[in-house]
Amino acid sequence: MKKNIVIINGPNLNLLGVREPEIYGSQTFEEYFTRLKVHFDATVHLEYFQSNHEGALIDKIQEIGFDHIGIVLNAAGYTHTSIALADCVKAVECPVIEVHISDIKNREAYRSHSYLENVCHTSINGKGLPGYQLAIEILLKII
Repeated sequence: MKKNIVIINGPNLNLLGVREPEIYGSQTFEEYFTRLKVHFDATVHLEYFQSNHEGALIDKIQEIGFDHIGIVLNAAGYTHTSIALADCVKAVECPVIEVHISDIKNREAYRSHSYLENVCHTSINGKGLPGYQLAIEILLKII
């Protein structure tokens, strides 16, 4: 039986491939997600959700956080501002891995603080899109 893992991306990550390619690369997330699904096809059922709205992200985490084996979360700008999102992650049962495509600790000062890092199992920063694969591999090891 395949394990269910959901990747949740926050605001502006729907613009990957066109938004600041020097930071985020030129590949869309949908293109990358297709490859991820093929890579993990034998063991994991991957789902993907993206929203620019904080409440929709919280609703999704609450919806799946009790019956999936894990969540890979790139909260984007909400990482630095949302106590509500951190409280939600803290409330669910499944482990959550925080992912950031760029290295948030080596960018603008306001990006260096994450409200999520203390409530997530671990954080992956600055690995580009392959950081998502690494997060899934970590989830598979800890379950």
